[in-house]
Amino acid sequence: MSDTPKTPPPSAVDETAGLAVVLQSLRRRAQDSHQLKAPLPLEMLKVMQPEDAQLLYHELRVHQIELEMQNEELRRVQLELEQARERYFDLYDMAPVGYCTVDGEGQIQEANLTAATLLGVTRSALVKLRITHFMPMVQRKIYQQCCALLDTFGKTQTCELQMITGVGQPIWVSLAINMARGVSGAVTLRVMLKDVSEQVRLDAILQVKNAELERARQLADKANSAKSDFLTSMSHELRSPLNAILGFAQLMEASRPPPTPAQKSSIDQIIHGGWYLLGLVNEILDLASIEAGQLALALARESLEEVLADCQTMIEPQATARGLVVSFPSFAQPCLVQADRRRLKQVVINLLSNAIKYNRQHGTVTVSLSQPAPGRVRLSVQDDGLGLSPEQVANLFQPFNRLGQEGGAQEGTGIGLAVSKRLVEMMGGSIGVSSRVGVGSVFWFELALAEGGA
Repeated sequence: MSDTPKTPPPSAVDETAGLAVVLQSLRRRAQDSHQLKAPLPLEMLKVMQPEDAQLLYHELRVHQIELEMQNEELRRVQLELEQARERYFDLYDMAPVGYCTVDGEGQIQEANLTAATLLGVTRSALVKLRITHFMPMVQRKIYQQCCALLDTFGKTQTCELQMITGVGQPIWVSLAINMARGVSGAVTLRVMLKDVSEQVRLDAILQVKNAELERARQLADKANSAKSDFLTSMSHELRSPLNAILGFAQLMEASRPPPTPAQKSSIDQIIHGGWYLLGLVNEILDLASIEAGQLALALARESLEEVLADCQTMIEPQATARGLVVSFPSFAQPCLVQADRRRLKQVVINLLSNAIKYNRQHGTVTVSLSQPAPGRVRLSVQDDGLGLSPEQVANLFQPFNRLGQEGGAQEGTGIGLAVSKRLVEMMGGSIGVSSRVGVGSVFWFELALAEGGA
């Protein structure tokens, strides 16, 4: 085996070279010092040759000055270290969270002022106490489990537990714990403590409020279910006598001899009021059935052109009576949508009726089609009415909300749009409106195109 010495590592070589440079610099500064120009002591001239004495004295003076400079440099470095240490401890002590180090036996070895303040004791009293001293027995298990996970995985572990301060006050603390091992293998835990008592208190209040809201929701669901059941029952109970009234009124209208003009006027009022009330009952029944989840749809591939043609026939008398012009789109190719034909017709008629009902005298209603996205078609109904404010638009599609038209000349209940919205959504579509006060409104709904629909 060779006795050749091993080459030192690069870091050691760099440190040695740096130290040599510093010492050479100090020596040059010492040699240049004006203190070397002092005269030789007479005692040296008596026992040595002048040249030897001069050389020896020079070396001694250089060495002395070099030592003085080294001492001065050491004092400067020590002062800087002290200042840095003070700044570190200022930051450590005044940190917004508590820090402490705990040995393998659980004793606190060091702590900052924030930790001592948090635990309600002085720092001198805190050191050498076990950290579990401030934990109730039940909470110690949480801390011990956290330490066990730290020992297993080696990564920082967090937990939340209750501690008791030195003055007996319970507080909730979030702990973050990591581990360090010394050269000898001794384990040191670094523990960060953060007071989360206020957060825990607010969370508890939030849980209580959530529980109260859940109970209120359940009560509201029960009340809504009872309301839907009542409306369904009453709607069925009302339709039978209404149909009978309408039937008898129509028989009276067609009787022989014909009714007198006064009788005819009364019969017309009965028939008009009966049909209006029957439509209202049907809308309420639809809404109640939808809310109760009892309304079933028969979705199929339906021709939008045929549906609009039927709606045009039904709506023209109403438009003519108001002096309105209603225009419908033309179809260059079939347009098939996935929908329930009867319910789709109900939605279109509702939008057209509203556009006519709330339009200007001799205004226009325009029905148009567009394709906002692949596989979807949008039907829009535009009117020349008074338009809606942003506040009114925000309250649309709510049952029984007529947006301030309750005292107006136009009949209505505010149910039609709410039912239309739910029907469109049940058919997999969406509905909306854009409006400007004094200009008019555009109500629209979108549905999915059926295969081969456009």
